[in-house]
Amino acid sequence: MASENLPQGSTRRRLSQPSSSCVFPMAFVLSLLMALVLVSYGPGGSLGCDLSQNHVLIGRKNLRLLGQMRRISPRFCLQDRKEFDFPQEMVEGSQLQEAQAISVLHEMLQQSFNLFHTERASAAWDTTLLDQLRTGLHQQLDDLDACLGQVMGEEDSALGRTGPTLAVKRYFQGIHVYLKEKEYSDCAWETVRVEIMRSLSSSASLQERLRMMDGDRNSS
Repeated sequence: MASENLPQGSTRRRLSQPSSSCVFPMAFVLSLLMALVLVSYGPGGSLGCDLSQNHVLIGRKNLRLLGQMRRISPRFCLQDRKEFDFPQEMVEGSQLQEAQAISVLHEMLQQSFNLFHTERASAAWDTTLLDQLRTGLHQQLDDLDACLGQVMGEEDSALGRTGPTLAVKRYFQGIHVYLKEKEYSDCAWETVRVEIMRSLSSSASLQERLRMMDGDRNSS
């Protein structure tokens, strides 16, 4: 089985052209498929990112699609279980500033998109469900890109290489290494599917933090 390089840097894939290798972008992330941040300007022209209800719904649909993608029962893959050490405390920590929280959300989305936008993923999953998942992630990323560019100034340019965002990136690197070691078996993909659902769903508190940040800003 040909090996795949770990991510060093990449750009967003076109939906119609899945990559043949698992290549990661240098900066991205998300933490909850249910969360998508849009650019909005508050009172006095201050910049803020409001969570769009439409994108919350897209995130919920993405989670449902992940659930529907199951091909085998996890109980048949107990020998392939793996602790991927999702950095939950760092991702959900109350010390996260708005720019950090948005960076983490963007990283999770981008990494999830990259993971499922490969030829190996296309071979493993129902193509109709997979295409819908890719489309949903892509829609969320398109909106979040604008927000990320606005809230991250020059002083925040290193956020993608440090702290919680870097922890999420390493978390996904571990997932890619696991798939490679397991030779992309059906059970390996099933284990990863369950893991992605768990990690994305567990990040709801980050979405709430962004909502609270926006509420505090508008009330000030």
